Amino acid sequence: MKIESIRLQHIKMPLVSPFETSFGRETDRECVLVIINSEGLIGYGECVASRDPGYNYETTATVLHILKDFIVPLLLGKEVKDAADFQTRVAGIRGHHLAKAGVEMALWDLWGKRAGKSLREMFGGTRAKVEVGVSVGIQESSQSLVRSVQEYLDSGYRRVKIKIKPSRDVDDASAVRKAFPDLRLQVDANSAYTLDDLEMLKPLDELNLLLIEQPLFEDDIWDHRKFQAAFKTAICLDESIVSLRHARYALEMQACKIINIKPSRVGGLSQAIAIHDFCQPLNVPVWCGGMLETNIGRASNLALASLPGFVLPGDISASNRYYQRDITHETFNLNDDSTIDVPAGHGLGVTVDEQALDHYNVLRIVLK
Repeated sequence: MKIESIRLQHIKMPLVSPFETSFGRETDRECVLVIINSEGLIGYGECVASRDPGYNYETTATVLHILKDFIVPLLLGKEVKDAADFQTRVAGIRGHHLAKAGVEMALWDLWGKRAGKSLREMFGGTRAKVEVGVSVGIQESSQSLVRSVQEYLDSGYRRVKIKIKPSRDVDDASAVRKAFPDLRLQVDANSAYTLDDLEMLKPLDELNLLLIEQPLFEDDIWDHRKFQAAFKTAICLDESIVSLRHARYALEMQACKIINIKPSRVGGLSQAIAIHDFCQPLNVPVWCGGMLETNIGRASNLALASLPGFVLPGDISASNRYYQRDITHETFNLNDDSTIDVPAGHGLGVTVDEQALDHYNVLRIVLK
């Protein structure tokens, strides 16, 4: 499949409501789309890097630089056979996984369209719909958090994740648990704590949580081992798992019991599948995290989460959770059983609304 041209499009979309985590508050979401033309077909990918280097060192600005000056020149005019071929071509570029993942997503969309298959079929997914939950950002107070959770439960979500940070952790989680004793509840710290905070967080262990996600710094796999040893609740790693190697390190060290797989964070869908395939025979539960994706990234995540090892609900909420107007003609809706249908169309299974792209456009770069 010969790559003829690549369009990089920086867009900015207003969120339905602000989303706050331990590393900041977002009112708009920025990302870079990768649009590849090849032999009469168009493939779409999404680089989930945001404007600021909070979750990750990559930003929309660094992604545009790495794509334009390093990754795209390796692809233009070339035949890219499969994901392994792509990963080999970009192996000399250290890091920059979000940039690589956006390109690989667009290539998978092309490969699926050429083969006449959906991503779910190409990945070997076993589910036509996947169970999902909702991620709730930090609210003004514990009371407002409980009200927000109630609204999402009324919308049909059956699993809730709440964000925590120092001074907004045990009390918030306890308030939600008291209000909803049977709720499938988990918390996400986004690396906000150190081992010095362990005793302060111990009350979380009495709240019957599904998991505690990424309490310590992203490079603290060894300290996470110490943290997990002190808790009966499963620790889940997110930011710490940037490759299959890191997944192996974490599990061999017993630093966690669950892994959140984000294809963007690990450098592409093929790398995410490799981590899934590693965890499944070990009976290590995995689930698919979210990065406020548009429906392009959401379609990709749904296909990934259809694999059999994804046994926990993902952060792949319905389209209207984040945006009043998304950038595809299709809309992903929440089913009555807290699931979302996996796209069945060829490739990603979505068609892009170019008028919406024009509406949200910040910058376009076309490379031939």
